[in-house]
Amino acid sequence: MSASVIDGVAVSKVVREKLAGQVAALTAQGRPPGLAVVIVGDNPASKVYVRNKVKACGEIGMHSVLIEYPADASQAEVLARVAALNADPAIHGILVQLPLPAHFDAQHVLESIAPEKDVDGFHVANAGALATGLPGFWPCTPHGVMVMLDHYQLPIAGREAVVIGRSNIVGKPQALMLLARDATVTICTSKTRDLASHTRRADILVVATGRPKMVGGDMVKPGAVVIDVGINRLPDGKLCGDVDYDSAKQVAGWITPVPGGVGPMTITMLLANTVKAAGG
Repeated sequence: MSASVIDGVAVSKVVREKLAGQVAALTAQGRPPGLAVVIVGDNPASKVYVRNKVKACGEIGMHSVLIEYPADASQAEVLARVAALNADPAIHGILVQLPLPAHFDAQHVLESIAPEKDVDGFHVANAGALATGLPGFWPCTPHGVMVMLDHYQLPIAGREAVVIGRSNIVGKPQALMLLARDATVTICTSKTRDLASHTRRADILVVATGRPKMVGGDMVKPGAVVIDVGINRLPDGKLCGDVDYDSAKQVAGWITPVPGGVGPMTITMLLANTVKAAGG
């Protein structure tokens, strides 16, 4: 029996419709939410991501500003612009698109964003808030995963959750979010011995490694919820996740597809964080 699909496109649509109502209400109160997106260089993937973010803002009626710099721009120049955006009352969220050119100290640039405008959730103040259970902005991708789990009413409390990956963008915050919801959480890395012995225990398995199809159906517990955060392009041009979808869906109870699973939720939660920053 094939797994039920966790449809990120459908969930994203529901969330964005709600956000559009909140944007309209805030705008009527004279507080239209505003997002500033800063991109440095000509990375093709980054340009696509940024274009999609700006487009998503417009679709829910939200104000956005796109600020583009050439690859040889100085860090001081970008930091000065971020400082100006921090002081701009019309801007509620600031996003600096990664990766930055090699001559930038990316963490320093991210830390220059005011925590209350850090809608990516990467500032150390927001990371600390997540770790200690205080209010703040959560990183968009793992936050989107939690929203999907809740949308489909998939239980979290008391479940065994395994997260493969320990990045500051997905793996670590995902583990903390699941832990905060009373899951028993294991974090696995590339150095984990006998990875399959861990994944086969997981009621909820989140895979965020950037390695195409590394988790097959033989590594999945029957009936498990499988969340595939990865998106990889194969030599033939096709996209795939970090999970071998065709084999895993024969074992799992629920599974996210790639594309159309976690991806659409990332930008949606960026919008949600910006609306929240504006007081929504």
